[in-house]
Amino acid sequence: MAPYTYTDIKVEVKGQIGIVKFNRPKALNSFGGNLLIDTLHAIRDLDENPFTIFTVLTGEGRFFSAGADVRARPLADGLDSLTKVEQKVAHLARFSLMAELVKALIDHKKVFVLALNGPAVGGGAAWFQGIADIILAAENTYLQVPFSSLALVPEAGSATNLSRHMGVLRANDFLMFGRKLTVQELEQWGLVNRVFPVEGFLDSVIKFLETQLDVNDGASMMEMKRLQNVPLRGERVLALHNATDALSERLASGAPAARFQMKKAELEAKSKSRL
Repeated sequence: MAPYTYTDIKVEVKGQIGIVKFNRPKALNSFGGNLLIDTLHAIRDLDENPFTIFTVLTGEGRFFSAGADVRARPLADGLDSLTKVEQKVAHLARFSLMAELVKALIDHKKVFVLALNGPAVGGGAAWFQGIADIILAAENTYLQVPFSSLALVPEAGSATNLSRHMGVLRANDFLMFGRKLTVQELEQWGLVNRVFPVEGFLDSVIKFLETQLDVNDGASMMEMKRLQNVPLRGERVLALHNATDALSERLASGAPAARFQMKKAELEAKSKSRL
């Protein structure tokens, strides 16, 4: 089997720490190009690495991730001639890579550390936060999702997974109303473990994790993760399935495409008014 070549992420192993870094900074690390398939390969490879304990997911540049790259392919591209049933099936197929990546993280044996190097929006603010084992964040981090404003639904099982972390009412405020959450709120609400300065953020993350490895047994930490996640796995996989089904249903309804067109028109009007 030919070796895989990464194009949109960077992968590095430092001792017992595997690091996966989104590397599309000019596109705010949005989920375009080969970023998702690259990340899936990296997560699976690190899962089988006999030496690592932690797997760190972070981003290059000022953003962790802006989520979906809608410029790469419109949501309804090429589907107008299909029935709603055919459109839903087509959308389900398009989301198979997302579902496979999230499932790989749900089943990941290593301690999954989400290192938010900056703001995260949309899928970047929802896919990983509810299934990470540890979340570390830079001081400029914020999370925000536009799901309801675009006639979408929370992706990747986040409605269920984030409710477990921050509670149902706070999750509703965030996911339903699109409330922008500062890093201070995220820490207070129990979604962030530690906050580090923006300058030298990844170095601070690595130093923190190396300190844990000096004090704690790696195999014990991985076993702690396994014991905690065993009863959660079924719930998370079901949440992923339900969310993907609901998202495909919404897209097939045509409502999100209409919302996108409305938002695009609003932005164009604002742009013209400045001329």
